[in-house]
Amino acid sequence: MTRKLGRMIALLLALALVAAACGGDDADTTTTVAGTTTAAILTGSISVSGSSTVEPISAGVAELFNAMHPDVAIQVEGPGTGDGAQLFCSGQIDIGDASRPYKDVERELCAQNGIEFIELVVAIDGLSVLTSPDNDAFSCLASADLYALMGPESLGFGSWADANALAAEIGAPNAPYPDVDLVITAPGEESGTYDTFVEFAIADIAEERGQNDELQPDYVASPNDNVIIEGIAGSPTSLGFVGYAFFLANQDRVKALAIDGGEGCVDPTAATIADASYPYSRYLYIYVNKQAAMRPEVAAYVDLYLSEEGLAVTDRTGYVRLADYAPTLEAWQNR
Repeated sequence: MTRKLGRMIALLLALALVAAACGGDDADTTTTVAGTTTAAILTGSISVSGSSTVEPISAGVAELFNAMHPDVAIQVEGPGTGDGAQLFCSGQIDIGDASRPYKDVERELCAQNGIEFIELVVAIDGLSVLTSPDNDAFSCLASADLYALMGPESLGFGSWADANALAAEIGAPNAPYPDVDLVITAPGEESGTYDTFVEFAIADIAEERGQNDELQPDYVASPNDNVIIEGIAGSPTSLGFVGYAFFLANQDRVKALAIDGGEGCVDPTAATIADASYPYSRYLYIYVNKQAAMRPEVAAYVDLYLSEEGLAVTDRTGYVRLADYAPTLEAWQNR
Protein backbone atom coordinates (compact mmCIF):
# COMPACT_ATOMS: atom_id res chain seq x y z
CA MET A 1 0.00 0.00 0.00
CA THR A 2 1.40 3.41 -0.92
CA ARG A 3 1.66 6.19 1.63
CA LYS A 4 -0.85 8.23 -0.38
CA LEU A 5 -3.41 5.41 -0.47
CA GLY A 6 -3.00 4.78 3.26
CA ARG A 7 -3.58 8.43 3.98
CA MET A 8 -6.74 8.49 1.86
CA ILE A 9 -8.12 5.37 3.56
CA ALA A 10 -7.56 6.94 6.97
CA LEU A 11 -9.31 10.09 5.80
CA LEU A 12 -12.30 8.16 4.47
CA LEU A 13 -12.63 6.20 7.72
CA ALA A 14 -12.59 9.39 9.76
CA LEU A 15 -15.16 11.04 7.51
CA ALA A 16 -17.46 8.02 7.83
CA LEU A 17 -18.03 8.54 11.55
CA VAL A 18 -21.38 9.79 12.81
CA ALA A 19 -21.56 13.62 12.77
CA ALA A 20 -21.33 15.27 16.19
CA ALA A 21 -22.79 18.62 17.16
CA CYS A 22 -20.82 21.38 18.84
CA GLY A 23 -21.74 24.91 19.83
CA GLY A 24 -20.83 28.02 21.81
CA ASP A 25 -22.81 30.04 24.33
CA ASP A 26 -23.37 33.78 24.38
CA ALA A 27 -20.00 35.55 24.69
CA ASP A 28 -21.47 38.18 27.01
CA THR A 29 -21.66 35.54 29.76
CA THR A 30 -19.52 32.46 29.18
CA THR A 31 -18.08 30.47 26.30
CA THR A 32 -18.74 26.73 26.62
CA VAL A 33 -17.47 24.00 24.28
CA ALA A 34 -16.87 20.33 25.05
CA GLY A 35 -17.49 20.84 28.74
CA THR A 36 -15.10 23.76 29.21
CA THR A 37 -16.48 26.99 30.71
CA THR A 38 -14.45 30.17 30.74
CA ALA A 39 -15.23 33.54 32.31
CA ALA A 40 -16.03 36.20 29.74
CA ILE A 41 -13.69 38.84 31.22
CA LEU A 42 -10.21 37.72 30.18
CA THR A 43 -6.74 39.24 29.94
CA GLY A 44 -3.35 37.92 28.92
CA SER A 45 -1.97 36.91 25.55
CA ILE A 46 -2.08 34.10 22.98
CA SER A 47 0.59 33.33 20.41
CA VAL A 48 -0.18 31.25 17.30
CA SER A 49 2.24 30.45 14.47
CA GLY A 50 2.77 27.91 11.74
CA SER A 51 0.97 26.95 8.57
CA SER A 52 0.07 29.72 6.16
CA THR A 53 -2.77 27.45 5.01
CA VAL A 54 -4.33 27.30 8.49
CA GLU A 55 -3.51 30.95 9.26
CA PRO A 56 -6.76 32.35 7.76
CA ILE A 57 -8.83 30.16 10.09
CA SER A 58 -6.78 31.00 13.18
CA ALA A 59 -6.74 34.70 12.31
CA GLY A 60 -10.50 34.72 11.71
CA VAL A 61 -11.14 33.03 15.05
CA ALA A 62 -8.74 35.51 16.70
CA GLU A 63 -10.71 38.43 15.26
CA LEU A 64 -13.95 36.93 16.56
CA PHE A 65 -12.35 36.21 19.93
CA ASN A 66 -11.01 39.76 20.28
CA ALA A 67 -14.47 41.15 19.66
CA MET A 68 -15.58 39.13 22.70
CA HIS A 69 -12.43 39.58 24.79
CA PRO A 70 -10.70 42.82 23.75
CA ASP A 71 -8.23 42.72 26.66
CA VAL A 72 -6.48 39.60 25.33
CA ALA A 73 -3.59 40.21 22.93
CA ILE A 74 -3.48 37.61 20.13
CA GLN A 75 -0.69 37.23 17.60
CA VAL A 76 -1.25 34.93 14.60
CA GLU A 77 1.52 34.35 12.06
CA GLY A 78 1.94 31.99 9.12
CA PRO A 79 5.61 31.38 8.29
CA GLY A 80 5.01 27.69 7.52
CA THR A 81 4.26 24.48 9.39
CA GLY A 82 7.92 23.58 9.85
CA ASP A 83 8.89 27.00 11.20
CA GLY A 84 5.86 27.00 13.48
CA ALA A 85 6.74 23.54 14.78
CA GLN A 86 10.22 24.74 15.72
CA LEU A 87 8.72 27.65 17.66
CA PHE A 88 6.07 25.46 19.28
CA CYS A 89 8.39 22.65 20.28
CA SER A 90 10.88 25.08 21.79
CA GLY A 91 8.15 26.62 23.96
CA GLN A 92 7.99 30.00 22.21
CA ILE A 93 4.31 29.88 21.19
CA ASP A 94 1.06 28.56 22.64
CA ILE A 95 -0.50 27.06 19.50
CA GLY A 96 1.07 25.66 16.34
CA ASP A 97 -0.92 25.67 13.10
CA ALA A 98 -0.10 22.78 10.77
CA SER A 99 -1.18 21.62 7.32
CA ARG A 100 0.29 18.18 8.04
CA PRO A 101 0.89 16.15 11.20
CA TYR A 102 4.04 17.07 13.09
CA LYS A 103 6.98 14.94 11.97
CA ASP A 104 8.78 12.53 14.29
CA VAL A 105 11.75 14.88 14.54
CA GLU A 106 9.44 17.72 15.59
CA ARG A 107 7.70 15.54 18.16
CA GLU A 108 11.09 14.51 19.51
CA LEU A 109 12.05 18.18 19.85
CA CYS A 110 8.86 18.79 21.83
CA ALA A 111 9.70 15.84 24.09
CA GLN A 112 13.26 17.04 24.62
CA ASN A 113 11.95 20.42 25.71
CA GLY A 114 9.20 19.01 27.92
CA ILE A 115 6.43 20.33 25.66
CA GLU A 116 3.29 18.21 25.94
CA PHE A 117 0.57 18.98 23.41
CA ILE A 118 -2.94 18.24 22.24
CA GLU A 119 -3.22 17.47 18.52
CA LEU A 120 -6.56 18.68 17.14
CA VAL A 121 -7.87 18.09 13.61
CA VAL A 122 -9.84 21.23 12.72
CA ALA A 123 -10.71 21.12 9.00
CA ILE A 124 -10.10 19.49 5.62
CA ASP A 125 -8.25 21.11 2.73
CA GLY A 126 -7.76 20.15 -0.89
CA LEU A 127 -4.22 20.95 -1.98
CA SER A 128 -4.86 22.71 -5.29
CA VAL A 129 -2.54 22.52 -8.31
CA LEU A 130 -2.81 25.75 -10.25
CA THR A 131 -1.92 27.31 -13.57
CA SER A 132 -2.91 30.45 -15.43
CA PRO A 133 -6.40 30.72 -16.95
CA ASP A 134 -4.53 31.43 -20.21
CA ASN A 135 -3.06 27.93 -20.18
CA ASP A 136 -5.61 25.96 -22.18
CA ALA A 137 -3.26 23.05 -22.95
CA PHE A 138 -4.33 21.14 -19.81
CA SER A 139 -7.30 20.85 -17.51
CA CYS A 140 -6.10 17.75 -15.63
CA LEU A 141 -2.78 16.25 -14.53
CA ALA A 142 -1.78 13.05 -12.75
CA SER A 143 0.94 12.62 -10.14
CA ALA A 144 3.27 11.19 -12.79
CA ASP A 145 2.88 14.40 -14.80
CA LEU A 146 3.68 16.50 -11.74
CA TYR A 147 6.71 14.33 -10.97
CA ALA A 148 7.99 14.78 -14.53
CA LEU A 149 7.49 18.55 -14.41
CA MET A 150 8.49 19.35 -10.82
CA GLY A 151 10.18 16.34 -9.24
CA PRO A 152 13.85 15.72 -8.38
CA GLU A 153 14.72 14.67 -11.95
CA SER A 154 13.37 17.86 -13.53
CA LEU A 155 16.21 20.16 -12.45
CA GLY A 156 17.05 22.58 -15.25
CA PHE A 157 13.79 22.16 -17.15
CA GLY A 158 12.85 25.56 -18.55
CA SER A 159 10.10 24.32 -20.84
CA TRP A 160 7.20 21.95 -20.34
CA ALA A 161 8.58 20.01 -23.32
CA ASP A 162 11.86 19.41 -21.46
CA ALA A 163 9.92 16.90 -19.33
CA ASN A 164 8.68 14.83 -22.27
CA ALA A 165 11.42 12.19 -22.23
CA LEU A 166 11.10 11.66 -18.47
CA ALA A 167 7.30 11.66 -18.74
CA ALA A 168 7.41 8.93 -21.38
CA GLU A 169 9.77 6.88 -19.23
CA ILE A 170 7.48 6.94 -16.19
CA GLY A 171 4.22 6.73 -18.15
CA ALA A 172 2.86 10.21 -17.40
CA PRO A 173 -0.58 10.12 -19.02
CA ASN A 174 -0.81 13.71 -20.27
CA ALA A 175 2.53 13.91 -22.10
CA PRO A 176 3.80 15.08 -24.50
CA TYR A 177 3.78 18.62 -23.20
CA PRO A 178 4.03 21.77 -25.35
CA ASP A 179 7.25 23.69 -25.89
CA VAL A 180 6.33 26.66 -23.71
CA ASP A 181 8.01 28.20 -20.68
CA LEU A 182 7.67 26.22 -17.45
CA VAL A 183 7.36 28.84 -14.69
CA ILE A 184 6.91 27.25 -11.26
CA THR A 185 5.95 29.22 -8.15
CA ALA A 186 5.19 27.19 -5.03
CA PRO A 187 5.80 26.87 -1.28
CA GLY A 188 9.30 26.18 -0.02
CA GLU A 189 10.56 23.41 2.24
CA GLU A 190 9.44 25.18 5.43
CA SER A 191 5.84 24.65 4.34
CA GLY A 192 3.58 21.80 5.33
CA THR A 193 1.90 22.26 1.95
CA TYR A 194 5.25 21.49 0.31
CA ASP A 195 5.58 18.33 2.42
CA THR A 196 2.05 17.22 1.56
CA PHE A 197 2.52 17.86 -2.15
CA VAL A 198 5.71 15.79 -2.09
CA GLU A 199 3.84 12.99 -0.30
CA PHE A 200 0.97 13.05 -2.78
CA ALA A 201 2.73 13.67 -6.09
CA ILE A 202 6.43 12.88 -5.73
CA ALA A 203 7.34 10.39 -3.00
CA ASP A 204 6.05 7.12 -4.43
CA ILE A 205 7.62 7.60 -7.86
CA ALA A 206 10.85 8.94 -6.33
CA GLU A 207 11.10 5.84 -4.13
CA GLU A 208 10.56 3.53 -7.11
CA ARG A 209 13.29 5.33 -9.05
CA GLY A 210 15.77 5.66 -6.19
CA GLN A 211 15.46 9.44 -6.04
CA ASN A 212 15.09 11.84 -3.12
CA ASP A 213 11.46 12.68 -2.33
CA GLU A 214 11.69 16.41 -2.97
CA LEU A 215 11.00 19.01 -5.61
CA GLN A 216 13.79 20.14 -7.85
CA PRO A 217 15.12 23.33 -6.22
CA ASP A 218 15.16 25.57 -9.30
CA TYR A 219 11.79 27.27 -8.90
CA VAL A 220 10.41 30.40 -7.24
CA ALA A 221 9.71 29.38 -3.64
CA SER A 222 7.78 31.54 -1.20
CA PRO A 223 6.26 31.07 2.28
CA ASN A 224 3.54 33.57 1.33
CA ASP A 225 0.54 32.07 -0.45
CA ASN A 226 -0.45 35.43 -1.90
CA VAL A 227 3.00 35.76 -3.49
CA ILE A 228 2.55 32.29 -4.97
CA ILE A 229 -0.80 33.32 -6.43
CA GLU A 230 0.83 36.40 -7.96
CA GLY A 231 3.54 34.27 -9.55
CA ILE A 232 1.06 31.79 -11.00
CA ALA A 233 -1.25 34.51 -12.28
CA GLY A 234 1.69 36.39 -13.80
CA SER A 235 2.74 33.75 -16.33
CA PRO A 236 0.48 32.19 -19.01
CA THR A 237 2.19 28.78 -18.71
CA SER A 238 2.71 28.69 -14.95
CA LEU A 239 2.47 25.83 -12.50
CA GLY A 240 2.24 25.77 -8.72
CA PHE A 241 0.12 24.74 -5.75
CA VAL A 242 -1.55 26.22 -2.66
CA GLY A 243 -4.34 25.35 -0.22
CA TYR A 244 -7.90 25.32 -1.55
CA ALA A 245 -8.96 28.52 0.24
CA PHE A 246 -6.30 30.56 -1.58
CA PHE A 247 -7.44 29.16 -4.93
CA LEU A 248 -11.06 29.91 -4.06
CA ALA A 249 -10.25 33.50 -3.17
CA ASN A 250 -8.38 34.00 -6.46
CA GLN A 251 -10.26 31.82 -8.94
CA ASP A 252 -10.74 34.79 -11.25
CA ARG A 253 -6.93 34.99 -11.60
CA VAL A 254 -5.75 31.36 -11.51
CA LYS A 255 -7.09 28.02 -12.73
CA ALA A 256 -7.19 24.84 -10.67
CA LEU A 257 -6.22 21.69 -12.53
CA ALA A 258 -8.20 18.53 -11.89
CA ILE A 259 -6.15 15.65 -10.49
CA ASP A 260 -6.30 12.12 -11.87
CA GLY A 261 -5.60 9.76 -8.99
CA GLY A 262 -6.22 6.68 -11.12
CA GLU A 263 -10.00 6.87 -11.25
CA GLY A 264 -10.41 9.81 -13.60
CA CYS A 265 -10.02 13.56 -13.28
CA VAL A 266 -11.49 15.19 -10.16
CA ASP A 267 -11.71 18.94 -9.59
CA PRO A 268 -11.10 20.38 -6.12
CA THR A 269 -14.49 21.44 -4.74
CA ALA A 270 -15.98 21.55 -1.26
CA ALA A 271 -17.89 18.34 -2.02
CA THR A 272 -14.96 16.35 -3.47
CA ILE A 273 -12.66 17.49 -0.67
CA ALA A 274 -15.23 16.52 1.99
CA ASP A 275 -15.75 13.02 0.63
CA ALA A 276 -12.04 12.55 -0.22
CA SER A 277 -12.77 11.78 -3.86
CA TYR A 278 -10.36 14.62 -4.65
CA PRO A 279 -7.02 12.76 -4.45
CA TYR A 280 -5.11 15.58 -2.77
CA SER A 281 -7.46 16.03 0.22
CA ARG A 282 -5.76 16.45 3.60
CA TYR A 283 -6.44 17.30 7.23
CA LEU A 284 -5.55 20.62 8.86
CA TYR A 285 -4.39 20.73 12.50
CA ILE A 286 -3.72 22.92 15.47
CA TYR A 287 -1.31 21.83 18.23
CA VAL A 288 -2.01 23.26 21.69
CA ASN A 289 0.64 23.36 24.40
CA LYS A 290 -0.91 21.55 27.39
CA GLN A 291 0.61 23.95 29.90
CA ALA A 292 -0.62 26.95 27.89
CA ALA A 293 -4.08 25.36 27.72
CA MET A 294 -4.32 25.79 31.50
CA ARG A 295 -4.46 29.56 30.98
CA PRO A 296 -8.10 30.66 30.67
CA GLU A 297 -7.52 32.87 27.63
CA VAL A 298 -5.89 30.04 25.64
CA ALA A 299 -8.60 27.56 26.66
CA ALA A 300 -11.32 30.03 25.69
CA TYR A 301 -9.72 30.66 22.29
CA VAL A 302 -9.62 26.94 21.48
CA ASP A 303 -13.17 26.56 22.80
CA LEU A 304 -14.27 29.21 20.34
CA TYR A 305 -12.25 27.59 17.54
CA LEU A 306 -14.28 24.39 17.99
CA SER A 307 -17.65 26.07 18.53
CA GLU A 308 -20.27 26.66 15.85
CA GLU A 309 -19.09 30.27 15.58
CA GLY A 310 -15.53 29.10 15.02
CA LEU A 311 -16.56 26.51 12.46
CA ALA A 312 -18.38 29.26 10.59
CA VAL A 313 -14.96 30.90 10.19
CA THR A 314 -13.73 27.67 8.60
CA ASP A 315 -16.65 27.91 6.17
CA ARG A 316 -15.94 31.55 5.32
CA THR A 317 -12.27 30.95 4.65
CA GLY A 318 -13.12 28.27 2.09
CA TYR A 319 -12.02 25.14 3.92
CA VAL A 320 -14.25 22.16 4.65
CA ARG A 321 -15.63 21.03 7.98
CA LEU A 322 -15.02 17.53 9.26
CA ALA A 323 -17.99 15.19 9.03
CA ASP A 324 -17.45 14.38 12.71
CA TYR A 325 -15.85 16.63 15.31
CA ALA A 326 -16.39 14.14 18.16
CA PRO A 327 -12.76 12.86 18.19
CA THR A 328 -11.42 16.42 18.12
CA LEU A 329 -13.74 17.55 20.90
CA GLU A 330 -12.91 14.46 22.97
CA ALA A 331 -9.18 15.08 22.60
CA TRP A 332 -9.66 18.69 23.73
CA GLN A 333 -12.00 17.82 26.61
CA ASN A 334 -9.66 15.10 27.90
CA ARG A 335 -6.59 17.28 27.91
